[in-house]
Amino acid sequence: MSRTLSRVSRTRLAVTAAAATVLAVGAPAAYASFDTGTDTGTRSPGTTTTSQISRGDAYTETRLLFGTERPDGGPDVTDKQFMRFIDDEVTPSFPDGLTVQDGRGQWRDSNGKIERERSYELILLYPTSQAHKRDGLIEEIREDYVKKYAQDSVARLDDRVRVDF
Repeated sequence: MSRTLSRVSRTRLAVTAAAATVLAVGAPAAYASFDTGTDTGTRSPGTTTTSQISRGDAYTETRLLFGTERPDGGPDVTDKQFMRFIDDEVTPSFPDGLTVQDGRGQWRDSNGKIERERSYELILLYPTSQAHKRDGLIEEIREDYVKKYAQDSVARLDDRVRVDF
């Protein structure tokens, strides 16, 4: 029984952490600085912290989650429309590269109904030193998609990473 409670507690903790990440989207983590290298001692012996990795450069990874169903009842956003949006609205601001992945998502709408839809995940990597400049460009992409395809929102997640090409 205690093993089950332990799993439930871990699941609740993971869900709470994920929710906190989504709620923090309004204040992107892109502006945070890297760890100073001081280990707080919270990791198990033998694990590697981000501050211990010397390979790669400081980058920010931004993930945008785009839904395809229109709340106004209009036709779903097609692959062709989405890729044209990427070509016209995203590539000019991020010409060095990006990744688009197909997805399936679900969320609770304002009426409490669980909505499921085909979605896209856009992954952008850029030097952390450019985070302030890139923030405005990313917000413009989000706003343009919401307006163009009558969406409620485009989710944004930011994370600090080390990148080695």
